[in-house]
Amino acid sequence: MKLKTIALLGSTGSIGSSTLEIVKKTKKFKVILIAANKNYKKILLQIKVFNPKIVIVNDNKVYLKLKKIKKNKKITILNNTVNLNQYLKKIDITVSAIPGLAGLKPTLTFIKLSKKILLANKESIVCGWQLIKKEAAKYNTEIAPIDSEHFSISELTKRHTNNEIEKIYITASGGPFLKFNRNQFNKIKPKDAIKHPKWTMGKKISVDSATLMNKVLELTEAIKLFPFNSHKYEIIIHPQSLVHAIVEFKNGTTYFLYHIPDMKIPIANALFGGEINYSKYFKNTSIKKLSRMSLEFSPIDKKKFSALRLIPEMNKGNSAPIIINAANEIFVNEFLKNNIHFNDISSYLNLVLKDKSYIKTSNMPFNSIKNIYKIDTWARNLAYKIITKNN
Repeated sequence: MKLKTIALLGSTGSIGSSTLEIVKKTKKFKVILIAANKNYKKILLQIKVFNPKIVIVNDNKVYLKLKKIKKNKKITILNNTVNLNQYLKKIDITVSAIPGLAGLKPTLTFIKLSKKILLANKESIVCGWQLIKKEAAKYNTEIAPIDSEHFSISELTKRHTNNEIEKIYITASGGPFLKFNRNQFNKIKPKDAIKHPKWTMGKKISVDSATLMNKVLELTEAIKLFPFNSHKYEIIIHPQSLVHAIVEFKNGTTYFLYHIPDMKIPIANALFGGEINYSKYFKNTSIKKLSRMSLEFSPIDKKKFSALRLIPEMNKGNSAPIIINAANEIFVNEFLKNNIHFNDISSYLNLVLKDKSYIKTSNMPFNSIKNIYKIDTWARNLAYKIITKNN
């Protein structure tokens, strides 16, 4: 049987590592390309194990180092995606998992080169869905989300219309500080915020999970991805992280999708179009876990997790998501460097909305990547000004 070709953008991150684990176990795919930033040892290991045809390295020092030691003519090492089509035929599947807005441009490039894109980069959808949708239609490329929540919504709402659905709930574990009161938040250190109780993720997304900003982005992503009214979505707390979405139908029935907190499950299902015997390759402890614990659901304390107050602004249909996402990336990064407090992330995001130029900038057109980056740059500069002024 001919192996399907796969390209992996963000190969050294948690999504990338999970995807490569599936590739290695199932032996149904040929890794044709990997793209990463600067994890030299991991990139080198991935080259050795998967023997990709093309390796793209963003960090220039790592790129030059790899070029020096990898003189095998069968491997092409690049530091950008310019003129990639001269090296590649149409790829069966590309997994787009580069974090942050940095993932948008590569995603748009690989839409032209791929039959199917598995999107794990919520920031690209939140900020550039209009461009992604347009390019996907132009090149007849299928787009499939692989965040556990959106995978679940997709599965639960198949063959159902907007008129049949009463409510769609996106679940949040509440992160490591669910039991904290607001007064304790200023004592939170980066090393505590990156210790998610259920998921193994990168630092940035772990902090977003702790502030619940991750859920704000996911809700916005869902509104863009699915043809359902925005007012039907709601975020609720579910500490066990076993149920990822719940759909309440008007006929009185409610369905939820349950799986252990392991990204390999939505990724594997997306790779195989749902036709995979998962337990053949990986241990699946879902029923055992369910028998040992109860499933809890509760509303969110918006005073404690004030990031949720940004939801109306994120979904006005203007450039606000680009601004809020960019400023949040800066604030999270500065928190991880111990330059600001944990509480500052959400309070500084509110200051962004109060800036005198915010309304004008949020109403700028976002129909080109040039404009998106222009708005993004403005927001990042403003975020640094706010930090300087308030520290």
